[in-house]
Amino acid sequence: MTDSSDFINACTHAIGEAYVITTDDDKAPYLTDQRQRFTGQAIAVVKPGNTAEVAAIVRLCNQFKVPLVPQGGNTGLVLGSVPDTKGNAIVLSLSRLNRIRAVDPVNHTITVEAGTILQHVQEAAEAASRLYPLSLAAEGSCTIGGNLATNAGGTGVLRYGNTRELCLGLEVVTAQGEIMEGLRGLRKDNTGYDLRDLFIGAEGTLGVITAAVMKIFPLPKSQLTALVALRTPDEALRLLTLAQGHCGAALTGFELMSDLCLQLVAKHMQHLTFPFSIHHAHYVLLELSDSESEAHASAMLEALLASALENDICQDAVLASSSSQSKTLWNWRESISSAQAKEGKNIKHDISLPISRIAEFITVTDALLQQHFPECRNVTFGHLGDGNLHYNVSPAIGYSIDLFLEQQSHINRVVHDSVHQFGGSISAEHGIGALKRDALLHYKSSVEISLMKTIKHALDPQNLMNPGKVL
Repeated sequence: MTDSSDFINACTHAIGEAYVITTDDDKAPYLTDQRQRFTGQAIAVVKPGNTAEVAAIVRLCNQFKVPLVPQGGNTGLVLGSVPDTKGNAIVLSLSRLNRIRAVDPVNHTITVEAGTILQHVQEAAEAASRLYPLSLAAEGSCTIGGNLATNAGGTGVLRYGNTRELCLGLEVVTAQGEIMEGLRGLRKDNTGYDLRDLFIGAEGTLGVITAAVMKIFPLPKSQLTALVALRTPDEALRLLTLAQGHCGAALTGFELMSDLCLQLVAKHMQHLTFPFSIHHAHYVLLELSDSESEAHASAMLEALLASALENDICQDAVLASSSSQSKTLWNWRESISSAQAKEGKNIKHDISLPISRIAEFITVTDALLQQHFPECRNVTFGHLGDGNLHYNVSPAIGYSIDLFLEQQSHINRVVHDSVHQFGGSISAEHGIGALKRDALLHYKSSVEISLMKTIKHALDPQNLMNPGKVL
């Protein structure tokens, strides 16, 4: 590679000295992952301000053979948005590409740049009396580009689908520095290969997403929330079937949480008052979004819970009677990851399974982990309605965290083997990044891996786009 100073000078000329960061202290926030587990190295952090500048930087990377790592809010959990330790790459920060380009309430679309924070997209849609339904715990800092790069899910997938289903068109800078102008707000466009879906979920390994056309929806007339107590995950599945029968498309959220999840939240978030008089083994947080009226939604929810109690599916329920109470119930769900972090280091698994097999998976895999790692604690929660579990494992109380983390590969193997046995996936909504790259080779078929490598080589023959991630 040519002396990096020549490359830095060229980048400075292309986008301005203020946006090419080379000092160690200023680079530092971009080099460490969200969980503070890994720190990489980079020649520079480069912050283009528009699509043309992104393309110019990518062309320079081609000219000087410099790898690049696209980065949005850096909230990922699989080391996909930070560089490795070689120190020969740049971080391509998209934080300055943060404009809402257009809102079309008639076409029900919003066109946004990749560095736009998810919460800002939600707010822009709401200002037009529309709903952008993607909702994540990190929505105040994650970006649309990152959501698309990992095909993020969140709590509304049951009704609205993953980020892929919410996207109609993309603007992408290719690995050669060309601009693919695909910002079409069309529901039907059968004009050849689906290039858009190649880049969604590719984690920046095929090109850099710079803008997107996303779907928005009419604001619901009412949203009602209930927290339901149950004995087993199997009862949660029975409740899901019952809720779908009673509520249909109005059922927009269905979140499973084990009692340990709520115990940790109660311990570390003491401003929250536990919603039940006694603890139960499992809980479901469900939400209805109704387009008719609050009275209609309330009648549906009351009929659902009455039927669940009558059929001995649940033991108790708490209904939110106001938006503030609803927010409090959601706080219990959304505070689980923070509470677990306060409790100490843990081993995370973002997995998906056929919905019908989730209860059996939990029973079998809990038992397997207890055989290998007695008294380890399973912090199990997630989006039961779409089959996505966050199946996290914490050490036994008093057990050395260092010794526990030394066994991470063994714990991962136990969990991932069980996921594979039940016909599931080792990554549901967080992506592969560098963290799960080797595991992907073990669980994905050789034909699939070969096809993925063919696509990667065809679109990025120099392997400059986020190298070492996914493949």
